[in-house]
Amino acid sequence: MSFNLPELPSGWAFSPLEECAQKSSISYGVVQPGVAVTDGVPIIRVNNFHGTHINLSDVMRITPEIESKYSRTRLAGGEVLLTLVGSVGQVAVVPKSMIGFNVARAVAVIHPLPHIDPEWIALCLRSPLSQHLLGSRANTTVQVTINLKDVRALPIPIPPEKERRQITEMLLSLDDRISLLRETNTSLEAIAQALFKSWFVDFDPIRAKQDGREPEGMDADTAALFPDSFEESELGLVPKGWRVGNFGDFITRLSVGKKYDNKTALPEGNVPILDQGKSGIIGFHNDPPSVNASLDAPIVVFANHTCYMRMISYDFSAIQNVLPFVGKDVDTVWTYYATKDRVKFSEYKGHWPDFAIEKTVIPNGTATIAFRGSTDPLIRRIRFNELQAQTLATLRDTLLPRLISGQLRLPDAEAMVGEI
Repeated sequence: MSFNLPELPSGWAFSPLEECAQKSSISYGVVQPGVAVTDGVPIIRVNNFHGTHINLSDVMRITPEIESKYSRTRLAGGEVLLTLVGSVGQVAVVPKSMIGFNVARAVAVIHPLPHIDPEWIALCLRSPLSQHLLGSRANTTVQVTINLKDVRALPIPIPPEKERRQITEMLLSLDDRISLLRETNTSLEAIAQALFKSWFVDFDPIRAKQDGREPEGMDADTAALFPDSFEESELGLVPKGWRVGNFGDFITRLSVGKKYDNKTALPEGNVPILDQGKSGIIGFHNDPPSVNASLDAPIVVFANHTCYMRMISYDFSAIQNVLPFVGKDVDTVWTYYATKDRVKFSEYKGHWPDFAIEKTVIPNGTATIAFRGSTDPLIRRIRFNELQAQTLATLRDTLLPRLISGQLRLPDAEAMVGEI
């Protein structure tokens, strides 16, 4: 198969992916996994790919009897995985923690040769050149699908080993910094959620005052905002003076104005467009934003049907069925945590009317403002880390195609990283 390829520096060469891998090792996984079981062999599916890593929070397990028929794709660590169906072209390197796992039919397993690092193969497969070549040869009749024949023929740039390792180390260091920022944000978010649970679900300050103790972790003025006893309600015992109400009682829904979609979204622009999925942003536009938000005045968005929720602190627009709201007589940050993860819908079966009638305990507004004050430093740090991660991801995505094609040499790339 012929490709229109860019010219490489002296000493570099393109090599088909199959010549960078062990003989006959590029293969797809389990074709008929059967019914999921509790204590079986985990298999990696397309939905487990998250950025450059594998998310193991929703891993399907199959019987050992079925898995034993696919020993050729049983993972030993160090393989490169590539999605072939649906959301094609996602790439990850298998960590040692996944030894013994297998993969689904929609995922290809690539065993690199010993002298070619799997991280280099993964970087090349994530590059715009490989992604373009994969996309141009994908079958889109029913569902986007890539054939293994085309995968095996993909041209991989091979620089001298020393330079290849240096490029890999630089790009992976950016990946590591991005991952660390995101992990930090996960921890910060967990702290904020734990504080909300303590104050407004477990009612720890009220229980402390009821027992004659000072509530932990708050000053006297904040403690004074909480009652010292409980009273009966339709939800059981609730803090005295607080009330039970529907989500709709303390939410003000906002208009999103003009609706956008995939066809009107641009790859770059001034205003992000929010969608209903986990990815969050489908693209951009250059019109005035439909909704204004900031760290001082955040907005919560509820995705009708998928039910994903986010708190947004920047101006945005949205596709249809992304519904923004703020708190009514209560703080918006408190509103976010009061509604987040409190309703369990089946995917694509949740709707705003079902969401709005859910019930919870509603405290006085001053207690919600106090919660906002306690969590504000966390929320600001989360946003700062998000911006840092975006900056580093943009730098990585800029450097990746230029470094692995030899258009940008390492000293110049190091200078760019140093400036950031």
